[in-house]
Amino acid sequence: MELGIDGRVALVLGASSGIGRGIAGALAREGARVALASRTRERLEQATAEIEGETASFVADTADLERMAALPGEVAEELGPVEILVTNTGGPPPGRALDAGLEDWRDAHESLLLAPRVLVEAVMPTMRERGWGRIVNVGSSATKEPIPGLTLSNAHRPGLVGFFKTLAREVAADGVTVNDVATGRFATERLAANRGGWEEMERSAAKDVPAGRLGTPEEYGDLVAFLCSERAAYITGVSIPIDGGLLRSV
Repeated sequence: MELGIDGRVALVLGASSGIGRGIAGALAREGARVALASRTRERLEQATAEIEGETASFVADTADLERMAALPGEVAEELGPVEILVTNTGGPPPGRALDAGLEDWRDAHESLLLAPRVLVEAVMPTMRERGWGRIVNVGSSATKEPIPGLTLSNAHRPGLVGFFKTLAREVAADGVTVNDVATGRFATERLAANRGGWEEMERSAAKDVPAGRLGTPEEYGDLVAFLCSERAAYITGVSIPIDGGLLRSV
């Protein structure tokens, strides 16, 4: 299927590994010119070198909101104005409802809500002016069903979905789509760290996920690439689960 994004400029956050890298690779395979951003220079440069296509790397930490505001302009100088934005800010540390202190709550608010908002504000004027843009957030199934032990994620991620829904209605007529992906269990280092290692992660997925396995970053990347395509121009303002049937809600 021709996705119609050949030559489009994409900025993918958290792109040095895991889901972010899977997304960057999928967009590059479709011909997009991909800017990979991450806070770890060595892993970022390795990912950029291994992805085939026109790519560039930018060291950036979503905890630095001033850096987030400046990043799209730096991408524009090297590759061109950002036409596809994938916000992927990772997740806050796990914990029970009252485990985290107020500083942890502030950090989660900045990472999960303010960083995407700053990035969106930076790219939106050019997208609207050109009459074309795609924004996708790497979210969590916690926006559909709170996940035990992930209080900060459960509390903050739904707020971003609400912002995206509001924004999507305001910019739809300008040719800009805004969507969220409600992420289930994927084979990433972060999930392994949260679930006692790779073997335990795979064992629990075989038991709990109807598909009987973890998802792969490549599968995730394929979904995001479609949402960023010309073919998905009528899909906006939604949160799409990708979870192997894990969610029980309708």
